[in-house]
Amino acid sequence: MRFDNVLTGFIAEPRGRDGLLLAALLARQAGGHLTVATVQPPAWSAPGPARAEESAWRAYLDEQAEATLAKARELADELAGGDVDYVVHSHKGSGRGLVELARKLDADVVVIGSASGGGKGRISVGSTADQLLHASSVPVLLAPRGYADAPPEAFERITLAYRRGPRAEAAVASAAQAAVRLDVPLRLMTLLVSSGRRVKVEEDMLERLRDLASADLAAAAEGHRRRVPVEVEVPEGRTVAQALAAASWLPGELLVCASSGSGPLRRVFLGDTSVKIVRAATRPVMILTRQQ
Repeated sequence: MRFDNVLTGFIAEPRGRDGLLLAALLARQAGGHLTVATVQPPAWSAPGPARAEESAWRAYLDEQAEATLAKARELADELAGGDVDYVVHSHKGSGRGLVELARKLDADVVVIGSASGGGKGRISVGSTADQLLHASSVPVLLAPRGYADAPPEAFERITLAYRRGPRAEAAVASAAQAAVRLDVPLRLMTLLVSSGRRVKVEEDMLERLRDLASADLAAAAEGHRRRVPVEVEVPEGRTVAQALAAASWLPGELLVCASSGSGPLRRVFLGDTSVKIVRAATRPVMILTRQQ
């Protein structure tokens, strides 16, 4: 996984600051280039007398875009230093506009903040994220709401939500590459969700699942230990949220999820479990594209 070109969508709201800070942190630690983009609706083409209204609308859009980028420059100068580009892109949908711009700029990852409706410290998927999570051809990185209020100084560890399957090794390889690039250790984690009923049959089944998950994680980690320190963990809970909460989390943690196998090849697509992980996460979450 490369982080040579990091693209972040920015709006002059707290969520824009969250995404920009996360993108700047990633670009700085990975030694990549940061592009800050604002996506505005396109102006229409109108004949005759309506052209005056069209010109006024275009002028308004240009004024809004310039004000947004001025705010982005003010923040980025503080967060990212000098290696930053600023672009305005026109599209009816902000998420689809970022998908289009990522292809045009050959971006390696798209970073955005959470929708404003979610709780602080959690990720809320709004329309922009939803469009990205169904169409992006590069990984999507989501910042929890309020991430910029108390940011870490650096990434400290990458955790991959591991699930055994035909695409598991590709996800591990991508996470390991990211860990090498960021110079941090890698943790492979399988969430074990139980009903909470402590009857012997279920206890026996959980013990077998625990052993199987541990063996799978050990096998997945084995081929990557020479490149990066790898640890494994199997947290348990009655729900995905409880299992995530049972694990320890560093301030500079980055959580990585693979895309669903039912999604299109080389596109981001969230499955049911990944959706639950994203909603329960208290750290930034990166969703990989489907590789196989």
